[in-house]
Amino acid sequence: MEKLQFGRYTLTWLNGGLTQMDGGAMFGVVPYPLWSKLYPPNEKNQIPLRSDPILIQGGGKTALIEGGIGNGRLTEKQMRNYGVTEEAEIDEGLHELGLTRKDIDLVLMTHMHFDHVLGLTSWEDGKLVSTFPNATIVTSAVEWNEMRRPNVRSKNTYWEENWKAIEGQVVPFTGEYEWESFRMIHTGGHSDGHSIIVGKEGNETLVHMADIMPTHAHRNPLWVLAYDDYPMTSIEQKQKWIPYGVENNAWFVFYHDNVYRALKWNDSYEIVESLGRKR
Repeated sequence: MEKLQFGRYTLTWLNGGLTQMDGGAMFGVVPYPLWSKLYPPNEKNQIPLRSDPILIQGGGKTALIEGGIGNGRLTEKQMRNYGVTEEAEIDEGLHELGLTRKDIDLVLMTHMHFDHVLGLTSWEDGKLVSTFPNATIVTSAVEWNEMRRPNVRSKNTYWEENWKAIEGQVVPFTGEYEWESFRMIHTGGHSDGHSIIVGKEGNETLVHMADIMPTHAHRNPLWVLAYDDYPMTSIEQKQKWIPYGVENNAWFVFYHDNVYRALKWNDSYEIVESLGRKR
């Protein structure tokens, strides 16, 4: 497991599963010859995308960023359609750190699409129960409302079985949510309720752009996903927060990137420091 020290906090990436998603959809209108050089696809034009929750330790609570794709949560057809080649191994990762699911106090959900939320519930005695029973689950009020009442487009990723077992744990916020040295900021873009996470520890800064910049190859503000519900909002938010991070020498941390866990860019957007995924 890869770790990043951020002030008094240790960030550890747990194994939340791996999907192989269509590269064209992940890069929208960007021509294949451009994006494929930065993030090579397989023979099916699919790109590998991690779904690895980020464990935060060192403050008053133990928190997770995102939930992973879980284990046993997808049918064989869904696993085939989404190119799932690994399911989550959250219990194993927590055990290695001397923790269990019950030790998670807080889960910060930037949004609740299936590849982020599946791991929040698990099968037990033939029914779905909360994976992290003691955790407060935080997401934006806009996201939570659409999760429970999806529209004709979003119903393909907001599934009732993904929220029923956790609804008593969810704390929705409007605008911003603060926890210790971290802020969740509602941005919209990828989904109407999408949020990012910004951390400040002394002179150290951390930015998790979630799915408006799911990989390092999406740094260009115009490189947005075909999956984005509001692409112009994604562009506007990238134009705001990526320069903010660069100006503050921030660690950009990733949930989906199969190459980098975290990195820093200089003013010329060259990678000057990075934490890579061990293969």
